[in-house]
Amino acid sequence: MSDTSKDPKSPKDETANSEKPAVTLPGTVEKIIPPLTSNDPEKAQIAVEGAEDLYREIRVENTFQDAAGNDVQLKLGAQVEVTIEADKADTIPKKPDHKKPSQSAAGT
Repeated sequence: MSDTSKDPKSPKDETANSEKPAVTLPGTVEKIIPPLTSNDPEKAQIAVEGAEDLYREIRVENTFQDAAGNDVQLKLGAQVEVTIEADKADTIPKKPDHKKPSQSAAGT
């Protein structure tokens, strides 16, 4: 098994540790968004590394719990991990890539 902890930009394959297929991507809290009204929660905007430019930011409620059950919030610039997982029944085997071989430049 390869060690992906040396390269923080490399997605971690979580399937060995869980029954659900999963991937974990690194991210950075790039913005803390104050609530628009008193009823709205504060949000954290997270830039997910490895996602397409148009879809790389996600916004989540900025309330989490630590191991002791205390409410905590993310700080601006915090390094986080975003895990995406699915039930095994909701996945299919990946088809192999069938890329055309690269052609050399004409006339050389």
